[in-house]
Amino acid sequence: MTEILVLYYSRHGAVASLAKQVARGIESVADTQARLRTVPEVSADTEATASPVPDQGDPYVTLDDLRECHGLALGSPTRFGNMAAPLKYFLDTTSPLWLTGELAGKPAAVFTSSSTQHGGQESTLLSMMLPLLHHGMLLLGIPFSEEVLNTTRTGGTPYGASHVAGADNDQAVSADEKALAQVLGKRLAGTAKLLSGAP
Repeated sequence: MTEILVLYYSRHGAVASLAKQVARGIESVADTQARLRTVPEVSADTEATASPVPDQGDPYVTLDDLRECHGLALGSPTRFGNMAAPLKYFLDTTSPLWLTGELAGKPAAVFTSSSTQHGGQESTLLSMMLPLLHHGMLLLGIPFSEEVLNTTRTGGTPYGASHVAGADNDQAVSADEKALAQVLGKRLAGTAKLLSGAP
C-alpha cells in the first residue's frame, strides 16, 4: 500500500476542508491511502504545553509519519504571504530527517487557503516548498493542461491547490477548488507509486 501523508494546520477549518479533498484525490489511485495529520498551536505562554492528542480532528503528526510516508501533501493557511507559525514550528523540528536524508526523493505538493483572492496564496505555497527542497523532496504542482486551472474564478494555482475562504471564513470549498485539490492529490499519489516501484 502506498501511503501519502497529508499534513496541515487549520485554524478555522478551511485548510482542513481542502486537506480532505487532497486526500480524496490520493485515494482515487488504486492501492493508495492518505494519512491525515495536523500540528498543535504554538502558545505564547512559555509554560504551556499542548495535549499529546488533539481534542478533535486528525491526530498530531510525528517524525515517524514523515519517515513512513511515500509522499507528502503539506497545507497551511496564509499568514502575511507565508505559512502559519505552527506548521513552520513543526518543520523546524525535522532536522534529524534532513541529516539522514530520509525524505530525499519523495514527492511532495502544497496547498493553502486565504481570506481573499489576492491574500498571498502563491507566496505561501512557495514558502512551504523551501523546507521541502532542503529535504531533497520532488515538488509537484498543477499543470495548465488541467482545464479547470484556466477557468477557475475561485482558488487554484500552478504551485498547488488553494481556497478563498472569505473575510469571515464563510465560503465553502468551491467545485473548482475541490477538483484542483483532488487533481493534486491524484498526481501526488500516482507519482509516489511510480517512484516506489509499486504496480
